[in-house]
Amino acid sequence: MRYPARIMAGALLALGLLLLNGCAEEEPWNLRDVSGLMPDLEFELTRAEDRETVTEAAYDDKIKVMYFGFTSCPDMCPLTLARFSQALQQMDEEYADEVRVLFVSVDPERDTPERLAKYVDSFGERFVGLRGPIPYLRDLTKRYRTTFGYGKPDDSGFYDVSHSNAAFIFDRDGEIRLLGREDDDIDDLAADLERLAESDGW
Repeated sequence: MRYPARIMAGALLALGLLLLNGCAEEEPWNLRDVSGLMPDLEFELTRAEDRETVTEAAYDDKIKVMYFGFTSCPDMCPLTLARFSQALQQMDEEYADEVRVLFVSVDPERDTPERLAKYVDSFGERFVGLRGPIPYLRDLTKRYRTTFGYGKPDDSGFYDVSHSNAAFIFDRDGEIRLLGREDDDIDDLAADLERLAESDGW
């Protein structure tokens, strides 16, 4: 059975558009894609290394990873930061240098600028320690749908701090893109950070 030329042409055009759309579909991320589900990055905090007040604009040209924690944390914080350090070491140097891990202390009473700067420095030069007053930190964590709290001090005055273990990953424009979790594979983490750095502005 022969079809009119106009019908054949229309069918071929539709097929071409279908194939084009299929090729244009973005490959899924390894980490959880949360694009558009949270507010853009916005903060005003004190940078531990130089005690300068900085905002998100200081890192506009970088991929930003924001993680809330505290230096006395016995497990989650050092393990999470170590995982990001390993991921950055696996990446091509040019892309790894496009990433900054912003470690925001939710324990400013103990995390002095000196202590915080020394802590983040142990994970690498791409890690930044940030701190601020507790009321502001509560508003900031609430902005990203998380929170923190303090346990009762023991006889020596030590207290624990409860906090989320999520890592919020933003692109160069400060838009939320990915959510990192403690069970993410380091290879997957490195691949997504490199892909984001490579595709976002390169």
